[in-house]
Amino acid sequence: MPVPLDEGLLETLVRTASLLKQADIPFALMGGFAVYAHGGTSSDHDVDFALREQDIPRALEALTAAGFRAEEPPEDWLTKVFDGDRMVDLIYRPVERPVTDETLADAVDRPVAALHMPVLSATHLMVHKLLAFSQHHCDFSRALPMARSLREQIDWPRVRKETADSPYAVSFLVLLGLLDVVPSSVIEEVH
Repeated sequence: MPVPLDEGLLETLVRTASLLKQADIPFALMGGFAVYAHGGTSSDHDVDFALREQDIPRALEALTAAGFRAEEPPEDWLTKVFDGDRMVDLIYRPVERPVTDETLADAVDRPVAALHMPVLSATHLMVHKLLAFSQHHCDFSRALPMARSLREQIDWPRVRKETADSPYAVSFLVLLGLLDVVPSSVIEEVH
């Protein structure tokens, strides 16, 4: 059963994207709301945007000038801002890969609420989801609905190629093959 969409977070998402656009800061929506923008399952507790690291200071300046509160987390791959009590992650190095011009170019324009914005491709989102699996966090139950709901939009051979070094990703792809979510050719190339 899909998680009900949090209207407050959706307002924060649109407000953040609008401010980033006004400040001419390149970005792409990522995370659960990006999956939602592609027609998949909805988000949960925050909003995630991909930005290049060099654009973070300008983004913080634009957002805090509009009333957001900035917070520097202990992680060294993102920064956080708050719109009231709603959290927005500005991510510049997801899964130990820096956000680059090429990352942002792998986005598609999608309407989210009343605003069109760049959204990371379904393929890129799936790669990030699989590369986040580790010996400490390997919850297939959140990735499976995403894979099922976006399967026609995902370039599965690219996902396989970009995640080939992760035994957790390979295992997930095998599971998807056994469940007939991905083409058998993707699984045959895994073995």
